[in-house]
Amino acid sequence: MKNNMKLSNKKMISKVSNLLKISILLVLFSCNQKAKKTDSSIINSDKKEPKNNVYASDVIPFFDHWKLILGDGSNAGIANNFENKDFFFTSNDGKNDWVVFKAPNGGDTHGTSNNTRTELAQAKKWYPKTADDKLTASLKVMNVSATGDARVAASYSVVVGQIHSADGHENEPLKIFYKKFPGHTKGSVFWHYEINTKGEDNSGRWDFSSAVWGYDFSVVGTDVNTYPEEPKDGISLGEEFSYEIKVKDGIMTLKFMSEGHETKTFSKNLIKSEYTTKADIPLQTQKLFVPIGQDGVERKEAYTGEGCFFKLGAYNQTNGKSPEVNKNWCSGAEIHGGDIQKQYEDGNYAEVWFKTASIYISNTAVSNKEYFTKND
Repeated sequence: MKNNMKLSNKKMISKVSNLLKISILLVLFSCNQKAKKTDSSIINSDKKEPKNNVYASDVIPFFDHWKLILGDGSNAGIANNFENKDFFFTSNDGKNDWVVFKAPNGGDTHGTSNNTRTELAQAKKWYPKTADDKLTASLKVMNVSATGDARVAASYSVVVGQIHSADGHENEPLKIFYKKFPGHTKGSVFWHYEINTKGEDNSGRWDFSSAVWGYDFSVVGTDVNTYPEEPKDGISLGEEFSYEIKVKDGIMTLKFMSEGHETKTFSKNLIKSEYTTKADIPLQTQKLFVPIGQDGVERKEAYTGEGCFFKLGAYNQTNGKSPEVNKNWCSGAEIHGGDIQKQYEDGNYAEVWFKTASIYISNTAVSNKEYFTKND
């Protein structure tokens, strides 16, 4: 009997032992599976989500040729795969991606300017006499300042393209403007030629303005808040237009296009002046600039021998300086003490969207490094 009991106990212990082994194996297997799942989830969490950002350099792939100046006066350099949510980013209007340039009325500025800008400046310069260079752009202006003095010609305007001299007085043989008075639906597109003033003193420099669609620069209000009649053939905010700038063998040629508007072309000699005596000063200039002491003459060779370069973006022409300083360029606009967000909230900024742009640079172009060294 005792032997039978021992045998029975041994069998029972053996069964229990086997059950324990099976249980342990099951637990280990289950833990292993959990570990695998956990490891898998860790691996997945380390995977980078695909980027949804569309950079300006994805929309217009030509940023190797430019340095980007931001609305806080800083130089961001070559802006490939770059954005700044205050000044430079992309947006989609439901059809296309656009590159957005935004600049407040007041803030830190670049170089000696009174005005803020978010603007591309060409990394190379070329010389008008030997040039074969070209810039094209398609854009729409989305906002100009809500405030300013209507008597000040620069109020409510933004420059969307330029040719700038890197040498001498660093004057501007070309500025392309958009301007719209408050309460108007349509604004004006016009372009300026600034004389390359003869002599060392540049205080007498002045611009001559030519209308493309709407008015030229000289059409202003009769008092602070009284505006001229709305232009009949103007361009609205959000309405697309294009420009083409060519400089070849000293001659600048301009072409402006917009659906539903007449295509306009202009030309200007950049190496031979037509403003070398006081008698050559145009009537527009006599009325607008001469009364404030800007009555200089241009050197005979104009911009010959000076390195020039393209600019593109939003160069806000409205600022907070008193019109008593300069009744053509100082707008007396709201700047909220330089607080950018407050300016953006109540419409005191310029915003320009570019859909396409291209640049052709001649083989004779050279580095523009010296200009940035002086102005950054």
